[in-house]
Amino acid sequence: MHLHPAVVHVARPPGDADLVRAALSESAVADALHPPGDEESPRRHVFLEYYVLTLNPDLALLFDLDGVIIDSMPLHTLAWERYLERNGIDPANIEARMHGKRNDELVRDLFGNHLSAAEIFEHGAAKERLFREMMGEALDPRLVPGIREFLREASASAAIGLGTNAEPANVDFVLNGAGVRQYFRAIVDGFQVKRAKPAPDVYLRGAELLGVAPADCIVFEDSPVGIRAARAAGMRVVGLLTHAASLADVDAAVPDFRDPELRRWLSAQSATSNSSR
Repeated sequence: MHLHPAVVHVARPPGDADLVRAALSESAVADALHPPGDEESPRRHVFLEYYVLTLNPDLALLFDLDGVIIDSMPLHTLAWERYLERNGIDPANIEARMHGKRNDELVRDLFGNHLSAAEIFEHGAAKERLFREMMGEALDPRLVPGIREFLREASASAAIGLGTNAEPANVDFVLNGAGVRQYFRAIVDGFQVKRAKPAPDVYLRGAELLGVAPADCIVFEDSPVGIRAARAAGMRVVGLLTHAASLADVDAAVPDFRDPELRRWLSAQSATSNSSR
């Protein structure tokens, strides 16, 4: 077997990404099985296509946490089931009941409205401690594929923020544990705003902190509740198919951050207004 490797190096192209893609797609690699010195046999070629992420610097990217940065929803469900069983409460249908709610809202729904604010807080905090104990050292394998590399690449040109209903302690646990906190210029959780998702408050606050108009923000979400929040904020949405086979009302949908279609779609996005950054 005789290999004919071709190496193409692209160093942050300043021009049109389509021109770069066109040049790369015309690069041919000789078939590895073609005998060396045999010039009469027809050569087959492999055509390369590589999507270079060239983000408009006036855009901002806003990420949800659970299901977008880390595939944590199955473990959240299991943690709630165990916590409710310990407290003598039937955990039936907990997965559907927990979506789109902050812990204080969910605790009231599960335990009743008779609890004091301190009791509500403690139930939520206790469940999240259990979640973090169950996650333990297994955080890395649960990261959504490609997220670290994508954040590193995107943060070189675009402002990046986080908008989540998650508990602040969980935000710290995931961002610090995954080693990606440095990429986020703004971090907003549901306890910093009056209304959690599906209200738009989390994402509107994120856009404000980044100094970018909502119309120039692209949100990464994995759930209908989060998508409604992003749409209510007037933002573009990329759906992460972490668990769902499809998502409605999104501008693009990808299985994870390794999909070249994500880079192609993002590179084609333009800003609609002048940024205040």
